[in-house]
Amino acid sequence: MAGILALTAAYVLSQFFRSFLAVLTPALIAELGATKAELSAASGAWFIAFALMQFVVGVSLDRFGPKRTASILLGICGGGGAFLFALATTPWMVTVAMALIGIGCAPVLMASVFIFAREHSPARLAVLTPTLIGVGSAGNVFGTSPLANAAEAFGWRWVIAALGVLTILTALAVALFVRDPAKPEGHHANTGFAGYFELLKLRVLWPLIPLTALNYAPPVGIRGLWAGPYLADVYGADALAIGQVTLFMALAMVAGNFIYGPLDQIFRTRKWVAVTGNSLSLCAILWLALHPGGGLSADTLAFALIGVTGASYGLLMAHARAFLPPHLTGRGVTLMNFFSIGGVGAMQFVTGAVVTASTVPGEPTAAYSTLFLFYAATIAVALAVYLLARDAKPVAARP
Repeated sequence: MAGILALTAAYVLSQFFRSFLAVLTPALIAELGATKAELSAASGAWFIAFALMQFVVGVSLDRFGPKRTASILLGICGGGGAFLFALATTPWMVTVAMALIGIGCAPVLMASVFIFAREHSPARLAVLTPTLIGVGSAGNVFGTSPLANAAEAFGWRWVIAALGVLTILTALAVALFVRDPAKPEGHHANTGFAGYFELLKLRVLWPLIPLTALNYAPPVGIRGLWAGPYLADVYGADALAIGQVTLFMALAMVAGNFIYGPLDQIFRTRKWVAVTGNSLSLCAILWLALHPGGGLSADTLAFALIGVTGASYGLLMAHARAFLPPHLTGRGVTLMNFFSIGGVGAMQFVTGAVVTASTVPGEPTAAYSTLFLFYAATIAVALAVYLLARDAKPVAARP
């Protein structure tokens, strides 16, 4: 239990680091001269580094276990990246720092999922993973109004430096308290990266990949990056106002993880719960695309709905986990996580280009209408492919 608590604390930090840039947008633009495209690239660097590391993390989890994998990367890269961010004087330093933090955070959630997958049934995994994400999403909440208030009181550099210290202390807790689960019979210790090719031959996974890669992109992209510029450009909002609006979205994302958790057990299907939830997310994004600047209250409500309905990550992971061979558990969950986080990272870069290309001087809503329409189109395509997926009906959860 102490080990899972340590990993949960690490995941709180991971959620914070992936989403805090929106609140610091005004300060980074003013102090470092960063542009929206540069901040988009910095945010994307976190996700791309995080995603690419999944291949290394998957092999390391199967070979060395979650204790060493998570503690070493989190302490060295996560803590070091936070200190570099606090010392940044140019936008490229922010980008490098975000990439390092992404590497440090890469094994945190997967270490927990790996332990759950080894020690519990897929039905329990479908409950435990969203619960962990829901609790860990407190980091998403801390990256809103609390961060804005702390940065206002102490300066953003001191706040991020303090988080660097906290990251290193959390890594030490992981090293002290996490226990590696026993290896299953038939464990192939030398499969290495070849295990990923074995997994990619499983055609049953193919229809799951597009939605896994894209469902998380709108809530994370809006909450962690675009909410700040959108609210500032369209409504003239300052950092504190941005923090308040994103707080509601962050709380909605937390709630969404808990809401999704038991739904597959209640309705006896994973596929159709995911289809329904992501269809609602699509509708909310389309509303924003068609009514940009429709009112601060209405936009906040739409953001919150996207936060709730876009939290299907744990459900999709459980759907994929039902088809994974036991000896490739670590590589299997990290492969799907690669697509999930890699999709978010790629979308951060692409949406930066979309906003830049569609900006019209004097019409701040034009670029954001195109942005939301782009998000909606990608979700619609992913949902169409996901309809071809084989359902993985859950069995009754056992303690």
